[in-house]
Amino acid sequence: MLDKTKKDWWKSAVAYQIYPKSFQDTTGSGVGDLQGIIKRLDYLKTLGIDVIWLSPVCASPQVDNGYDISDYRAIDPMFGDLDDMRQLIQEGKKRGIGIMMDLVLNHSSDQHRWFLEAKTSRDNPYHDYYVWRDGTPDAFPNDMQATFGGPAWEWVPEVGQYYFHQFAPQQPDLNWENPALRREIYDMILWWMEQGVEGFRLDVIDQIAKEPDNKITNNGPRLHEFLRELSAETFQKGCLVTVGEAWGADIPRAKLYSAPDGSELSMVFQFEQMVLDQQPGKDKWDLAPLPFVKMKQSYARWQQGLHGCGWNSLFLDNHDLPRIVSRWGDDGEYRVQSAKLLATMLHGMQGTPYIYQGEELGMTNVRLPLEQYQDVEIHNMYKKRLAEGYPEEEILRSIYAKGRDNARTPMQWNGQENAGFTTGTPWLPVNPNYTSINAEAALADPDSVFWYYKKLIALRKEYPVFVEGDFTLLEEEHPQLFVYRRSTKNEQILVVCNFSGTDVSWSLPGEWTTAEMLISNYPSQVQKTLRPWEATILHRAL
Repeated sequence: MLDKTKKDWWKSAVAYQIYPKSFQDTTGSGVGDLQGIIKRLDYLKTLGIDVIWLSPVCASPQVDNGYDISDYRAIDPMFGDLDDMRQLIQEGKKRGIGIMMDLVLNHSSDQHRWFLEAKTSRDNPYHDYYVWRDGTPDAFPNDMQATFGGPAWEWVPEVGQYYFHQFAPQQPDLNWENPALRREIYDMILWWMEQGVEGFRLDVIDQIAKEPDNKITNNGPRLHEFLRELSAETFQKGCLVTVGEAWGADIPRAKLYSAPDGSELSMVFQFEQMVLDQQPGKDKWDLAPLPFVKMKQSYARWQQGLHGCGWNSLFLDNHDLPRIVSRWGDDGEYRVQSAKLLATMLHGMQGTPYIYQGEELGMTNVRLPLEQYQDVEIHNMYKKRLAEGYPEEEILRSIYAKGRDNARTPMQWNGQENAGFTTGTPWLPVNPNYTSINAEAALADPDSVFWYYKKLIALRKEYPVFVEGDFTLLEEEHPQLFVYRRSTKNEQILVVCNFSGTDVSWSLPGEWTTAEMLISNYPSQVQKTLRPWEATILHRAL
């Protein structure tokens, strides 16, 4: 069990993301709940994780699946109540598992009491908690567009002004220029710290310093000033793990976010690798093959760029991304091997790994009839592209490949009805392959993806090189192999991955031929030929 009173304990930790709506239902409502997470804590303890990143459970109208919070100090009734949350925190602590809350500090729900007050009058003290601009009903302040489509401005006749929203109109942006707003946010975070949470994931945190008059949404001039104040007023008063979602992060900015002095955050989620398999200059729906060599080089840049002066988060899946085994692996014949390879590639690197629910089972993408998808982004994109003349087949192909609901289908617990997720009707259909891909089957199979993940997690705790070692990319231009070395003065590991469904001729460097094999997704040692989707980590003392 990790000592979480130690500064930087999270460097040796492994986190597990739960999307509560899809994890485990205990009431028959068809929606997962906090009691369902409590019920499955022993499963997570068996896996060996240290922290649960809990996607939003605060009160919300659910316009954007909880990322529109109407009360930061209340639990949405669909998940339970504050007593359930406190029980989850305490039951997690008993098992050495902390709770990392997902906080949305860039915007609130339009049903939050702050906004309900803000739109009544320009003189209301809460009015300045949001971003307003003068205008007329038929003339927007400027031509900025919201991420979810349509103008980024919404007219409020009661005050004769527009408010700014980077996402849905029901998600008005908060005005971080206002010290009173910032104080409310800090007090709320301190309150959650008193409840016993061990960390926070901060949604789109690089957008809090927006300047809409200058069309700046992320990386605004005051961003790092705001983050340093936020950290000093809250996170630094405890021994927390914090991670910011920052789509606009590059390595110099990430060094600021994750500076070793703890002045801002522990780390950020950056997405440089996650946007490689789309057409350059276009959006995620414009599909392109993964440029494998560029992907390796990108990981190497981040590993080397933050070594000793920052910290990486390591992830392949989350609630906004499609299933990685369907995206970069082979979810057919080599599903198990490629799922293990992807985990090997990631967990061998320096950083804090994040496992998304079901990733440890090798869960895959799903293909649903359009009307069964629940994600607002999917339906908005479908309508927009259809109106723009895209062929329907092409639109659906993009949804099947990149739609967020791929990650949100219910957790597959067993081969019984609805995969053991609910006794009711699931809010989103279960992937039909649950009869063969499920936790019960994985736990019964010593060669499953689950037990492989457990071993990877244990290796991080056992060998300091996983946490401390530097990174050297080998075979940089090889079109199929991802090979890298991690080194400290006392030990090295060599990570070898064949990212293809074919045999590849390759021999171990001489100094590694007698090394210890720590883990492999095939039963025997690396030969002169790497088998399809073969992955191995070797270790040697220096």
